[in-house]
Amino acid sequence: MSLILNEEQTMLRDSARDFLAEQSPVSALRALRDTEDPMGFSRPLWEKFATMGFSGMLVPEDMGGIGLGHVDAGVVMEQIGRNLVASPFLASSIVAVTALRCGGNAEQKEHWLPKLASGVAIATLAIDEVSKHQPSHVTVHGTFENNDLTLDGAKTFVLDAHVADLFIVAARTSGTPVGSAGITLCLVNPRAPEVSVDRTVMADSHNAGRVRFHNLRVPASEVLGTLHRGAEILTEALDAGRAAAAAELLGVADEAFSRTVEYLKQRRQFGRLIGEYQALQHRAAVLYTELEVTRAAVINAQRHLDQRSEHAGLFVALAKARAGKTATLAVQEAVQMHGGMGMTDEFDIGFFMKRVRVLQELFGDSNFHLNQLAQLRGY
Repeated sequence: MSLILNEEQTMLRDSARDFLAEQSPVSALRALRDTEDPMGFSRPLWEKFATMGFSGMLVPEDMGGIGLGHVDAGVVMEQIGRNLVASPFLASSIVAVTALRCGGNAEQKEHWLPKLASGVAIATLAIDEVSKHQPSHVTVHGTFENNDLTLDGAKTFVLDAHVADLFIVAARTSGTPVGSAGITLCLVNPRAPEVSVDRTVMADSHNAGRVRFHNLRVPASEVLGTLHRGAEILTEALDAGRAAAAAELLGVADEAFSRTVEYLKQRRQFGRLIGEYQALQHRAAVLYTELEVTRAAVINAQRHLDQRSEHAGLFVALAKARAGKTATLAVQEAVQMHGGMGMTDEFDIGFFMKRVRVLQELFGDSNFHLNQLAQLRGY
């Protein structure tokens, strides 16, 4: 299995790199934060995402997308990470699209996938209920009555919740509050009067939200997949999101590393470039090797997802765990090597550190995935 990009994917990378560097550099995120933008992302930029075909990457061609795979989506995610782009691409174009593609019936796919591909609609997954990612911990209660599902409960850390046109909600319809059996996924209108959404601007200036369902009645036709057996679809959607988040972590780490190396070549101390000091050269070399190994792990996970391999979950866990640790090392080294100014807000390195911290927690941190890896290996 090849762990490098092919010619088409390399061209996609270059195109995404140039597009995002011009249209949404790190200064754009700073502007969103400083102006307290109510949307938290640029609608015009999102429309350009659709024009470029990015929002429909994982949507089949007969549904209005371009029918590419997770490796291709990861190429774009890496460039998003390099520029710290605030957009619904991860939540809508990867996680939600994967859930609908894997579990939606013909009517649900025909209604939503073209809208998501064109960027006209934004969808997001509502899964987490506690401070740490625990996908099997679902207490939002769903009861069936008169062929309707009634939801009651709350979700937290829902990506782009306040701008979403569709929630894909995990509810407990049978069994105990913890466990994969008895989870049902359903499609929910975020603007229903029984749904309340509170926007949360995270530490990295990206969007999330808290969502509350107050005896919301959902028609049985809006169930995604099979009643009580949504865990399989949920796993596929989460693994797609985890691989994409790993790619974004790689992009954040690589850009932090590039900026640090450039700084080492310019900063003078005691009459010498600090990059001439062997201790700093060694630290940079260690980080470079970590980045390259992580890059291989991320591409490997994406390729297993594209091939629908039975071992995809194992390699996704490995990629997310490694990407989290590598990115954390990259931003910590960046701040250290930039010295005191690395801690100041006027310097962009702090934005990279904050984004890594949020991405670490998203869909499970390194410890969560190391535990997943151990369980999948039979420990």
